[in-house]
Amino acid sequence: MTAWTWEYEGYDPADQRLRETLCTLGNGRFATRGALPECAADDVHYPGTYAAGCYNRLTSDVADRHVENEDMVNLPNWLPLRFRPAGGDWLTPDSTPVLAHRQTLVLDAGLLDRVTRYGLDDDRVLSVRQRRLVHMGDPNLAALRTEFTVQGARTELEVEAALDGGVTNAGVRRYRGLAGHHLTHVHTGTADPGTVWLRCRTRTSDIRIGMAARLTADTPVTEAHVHPRALQRLRLTLEPGRTVTVDKTVALHTSRDPAISDPLQTALDRVSAAPGFEALLRSHRTAWKLLWRRAALDVPGEPGSILRLHQFHLLQTLSPHTADLDVGVPARGLHGEAYRGHIFWDELFVLPYLNLHFPEVSRALLRYRHRRLDRARAAARALGRRGALYPWQSGSDGREETQRLHLNPRSGRWLPDHSHLQHHVGSAIAYNVWQYCEASGDAEFLHTKGAEMLLQIARFWADSATWDDRLGRHRIRGVVGPDEYHDAYPGSQAPGLDDNAYTNVTAAWVLTRTLEVLRDLPEPRRRELLERAALDGGELERWEEVSRTLHVPFHDGVVSQFQGYGDLAELDWKGYTKRYDDIRRLDRILEAEGDTVNRYKASKQADALMLGYLFSPAELRDLFRRLGHRLDEETWRHTVDYYLARTSHGSTLSGLVHGWILARARRTDAWLFCQEALLGDVADLQGGTTGEGIHLGAMAGTLDLIQRGLTGLETREGALWLDPVPLPELSSYGFSLQYQGHWGVRLRLRSGLLEISVPHSDRQPITVRLPDRSVGVEPGETSRLLLPVEGFRAEG
Repeated sequence: MTAWTWEYEGYDPADQRLRETLCTLGNGRFATRGALPECAADDVHYPGTYAAGCYNRLTSDVADRHVENEDMVNLPNWLPLRFRPAGGDWLTPDSTPVLAHRQTLVLDAGLLDRVTRYGLDDDRVLSVRQRRLVHMGDPNLAALRTEFTVQGARTELEVEAALDGGVTNAGVRRYRGLAGHHLTHVHTGTADPGTVWLRCRTRTSDIRIGMAARLTADTPVTEAHVHPRALQRLRLTLEPGRTVTVDKTVALHTSRDPAISDPLQTALDRVSAAPGFEALLRSHRTAWKLLWRRAALDVPGEPGSILRLHQFHLLQTLSPHTADLDVGVPARGLHGEAYRGHIFWDELFVLPYLNLHFPEVSRALLRYRHRRLDRARAAARALGRRGALYPWQSGSDGREETQRLHLNPRSGRWLPDHSHLQHHVGSAIAYNVWQYCEASGDAEFLHTKGAEMLLQIARFWADSATWDDRLGRHRIRGVVGPDEYHDAYPGSQAPGLDDNAYTNVTAAWVLTRTLEVLRDLPEPRRRELLERAALDGGELERWEEVSRTLHVPFHDGVVSQFQGYGDLAELDWKGYTKRYDDIRRLDRILEAEGDTVNRYKASKQADALMLGYLFSPAELRDLFRRLGHRLDEETWRHTVDYYLARTSHGSTLSGLVHGWILARARRTDAWLFCQEALLGDVADLQGGTTGEGIHLGAMAGTLDLIQRGLTGLETREGALWLDPVPLPELSSYGFSLQYQGHWGVRLRLRSGLLEISVPHSDRQPITVRLPDRSVGVEPGETSRLLLPVEGFRAEG
């Protein structure tokens, strides 16, 4: 591993799924896992190619029920390229002696390099060197260069390349009992000499897919078509020490692509016009160089290397090409089939980073939500409520995709799944609308699509609140919070919990912020919006009242995760830690024992503490004050300590959130959780889950931890607010950002010094606000601001 490479040495079948995920290449339009081209899908290897937003819906029989699921589709496999000595067996690392093997992910250039030395017999060794790219400049192209070299004796080598339409969705073991054959009407053919094609479509969503491949070598290429594969074959004569090269160039289009007619014809035209591998490599490198310039990050040591890997995978999933598409933020990237490629609330951890580097991508991701506003309103009406209820899991059209059953692999039982009650996803969308507009200055979006979403989400919360005479407060009942372990009260037959603190406080924030936006809208637009929504003054008065009276429960001097949390039993944490090697998924352990986590004060991940992730100490204090509570620094510290001792960290997001909060609440322990967030996917801390796809929210969140968490960076009131908290383990770092039309603003923090450089432009100066002063930084100017050695920390 170096600053710009990620390397794996040696071949280990047990590590292949993890390596394939972390060696995925993509461009925001489609991505391909880092599987070896000579290996087919089996229990060790899983080649997969996924296009953003390409879903299909199938029905399975599960536990005596018909269950419908929508999946991100595993598209035809363009990778296959296998080889063998003439008349011999096909070579794979699982069937042939491997003398050496190395995979290198080249981050700055977006390349996957691979070198393998196969022992053919006592006299001959075959070296296979490959370089792969998924083109970042032309988002419909990919290419694979393979170089063969033999030592020992002359060898005749047979090579077979393919486009394989016989793939299924089988990358997640616990889903394999479900329907996974998404492709149908697979046809193959030959275009020009050296070029073959494959076309198919998805079974129910009827997305047409066209793929074309050009094989180039210094020897004739023959074609064959063995359903459902298009095959290209050639025979190479390898002289000892002489390298022979084979290039495979592929074009992929779907009917969801903009500005095309027929996906197959477009793919054929594109692959025909594509230049050779070297030219493709040059333009691909240039595209990546421009991306890295906009996302410049300078963090020393191993943390910096991991953060760069996280940046790489974020940019491969959500690049500027994404801005042309109608897609959301897939929780597991375009890297695998876990969560079926669905969109959850992970944009809450992704957009704050993108807002300050690629605001056009953030806007596109928010437009995905806006296009599904009508569907969210229909979901609210189905509950008898006004406004918009966004789904916990979303896919192609915005309906609720959350399964109603889930499998506990420990017990083998299918259990009810109530996670669709996580209505707080609407607050996450509203938060992202506000954060994007504050960072970008995009008043047009705020006044139009943003205001429309805010209004309908606020309306849902106001209509969900019921008055309790005994408490003298409004309450929101029957929901599930971010914790996810708790979905019902012990012994209750009805799912849902009352007054989840995170849900209620963020609902109050949405109502408050939406009222503010409505007040500040230009009068003609305000009148238009209110008339279209049939919103009258009485409803706005109710919003104001609910925003000040939502119930926030407390117990034992801390914020309660939900009403009644303090009445739950304490878990024997020491006992379970001793009995089980890993208790991150405590819910599965307890269910397999015939128990339920609903009985205990035990959380999967940050829930009430998520409030400290979203809001600065000062803003959180003001929110509680508006709700009639005093949240002083001591109460918040007790709350942090209380839940920290009762959280199993069963989500990769948990370490991230705790590291963020502890950087301000208890700095000595912060780095431990920051490291957990950094290592979540790299070390596969969740025990095999990374092989099913990256955890995109956690990856983006670590970048935002550097960008906003440690710097205290906020974009509000037309200024950059900074309140740095130095960590001894990360004493010097820097990054660039884009802020309200200023491109390439650079911030660097080192002990006692904050340096801000604003490039030349015709824009207005940037106002920078620190806890003790405010300064203006002119375009073309660098400002160096002295900080106390301990940094600043907001009270409360």
